[in-house]
Amino acid sequence: MSPFLAVFGGIGWGELLIIAFVVLMVFGPKRLPEIADALGSSVRKFRRATQDAKDEVKREIDVARTDTARTAPPRSDAGDGGDAPPRDS
Repeated sequence: MSPFLAVFGGIGWGELLIIAFVVLMVFGPKRLPEIADALGSSVRKFRRATQDAKDEVKREIDVARTDTARTAPPRSDAGDGGDAPPRDS
């Protein structure tokens, strides 16, 4: 599902036109480009900030995995049960 549908899934075209008309009446045609520009700028900043946060989390995960791989003891793949005590038969 697209993010647009997730947010506006229950709103149809008729409702969107009514909202656009109300916004036009409240702010007027002269201020509408300013508002759209400010809204677009805010959305870009928000997306950039969320992408930066995602990148930082990925970097931290990669660092943690690298540190774990360096410090973890080698795994025994012999299939003998590893550290399990021997069973009495």
